[in-house]
Amino acid sequence: MTDTQQGPATGAAVQTAAEPSQFPPTPSPSPVTPSGQAPAQEPQSRAGRNLPAAIAVGVVLLAVVGASLAFRPEPFVVFVVVAIGAAVLWELPAAFATAGIRLTTAPLFVGGSAMIVTAFTSTGQGLLFAYMATLLAIVVWRLCDSRSPDGIRRDVLASMFAATWLPLLAGFIILILVQHSQPGQLGGNWRVAMFILLAVASDTGGYIAGVLFGKHPMAPTVSPKKSWEGFAGSVILTALVGFFGARWVFAVPWVPGSASAHPVFGSALTLGLVLGVMLATTATMGDLAESLIKRDLGLKDMGSLLPGHGGVLDRVDSILVSAPFVYAVFSIATVYGVQ
Repeated sequence: MTDTQQGPATGAAVQTAAEPSQFPPTPSPSPVTPSGQAPAQEPQSRAGRNLPAAIAVGVVLLAVVGASLAFRPEPFVVFVVVAIGAAVLWELPAAFATAGIRLTTAPLFVGGSAMIVTAFTSTGQGLLFAYMATLLAIVVWRLCDSRSPDGIRRDVLASMFAATWLPLLAGFIILILVQHSQPGQLGGNWRVAMFILLAVASDTGGYIAGVLFGKHPMAPTVSPKKSWEGFAGSVILTALVGFFGARWVFAVPWVPGSASAHPVFGSALTLGLVLGVMLATTATMGDLAESLIKRDLGLKDMGSLLPGHGGVLDRVDSILVSAPFVYAVFSIATVYGVQ
């Protein structure tokens, strides 16, 4: 996500609005054309984003994700490979190059694609094997590089970080897609859809609460536009979506009470609360982590592929970090979420 206060999702492929800024930056002088007239400005939100473009792109991304999940899982796997491929081939190498870091893009792309595909075909074991093979390929590739040997350790560690941050974490989304379900529960496509809706709810809840109530910055030195009020809004709306999603996807009772139900994962009320607090927290941590990287590199956005949003990484940072945690909760709910 971009350096904003819980802006609307994507991500996390998907977001529907730009993030508000309840802590406005110092105005900078407006550029002037040779005729002495200030150039026309794009419509901006309080976050300094083109809000109409952000909304339009968010809606299109949601439609693409929904269409890829509608009938069979394979189109969604292709969608994830393309999105991660764009990040490892263009966005991340260009961003790291500003600090003199050269990523090993070939093994990152091939190995990253293999991680996502093997997560789909061989589940967790395949994902782990492809990840370890990718790390080895990164080392060998960089050692055999005919360019200057300077910075080999830096380049290798940065490439390993990229392999972990992008395709490995994205692989957990695919593991959600292929999760087994109990009788009466919905399958992987619906679980991924629920995960995306939870991410949208987290960002949208933070956006609304940040606009209306945001006054206390959460991490002013990293992302001054994030507020504790926005975080509370993320928790509330995500828990609400989790409440209805748990009942719908996992067929749990609305409230605790059944003698056979798990006290935490056996009801929509408690499972929704767990998802709300957990996903809002992990999404915020993912957002702050990317903001820290961008601040260190001196960048505002990781890319410009998505108008009003930035790059692919600016949309999926919170989703990627949240995916392993959501996968773990969904796995537990699969076992205990049966009436």
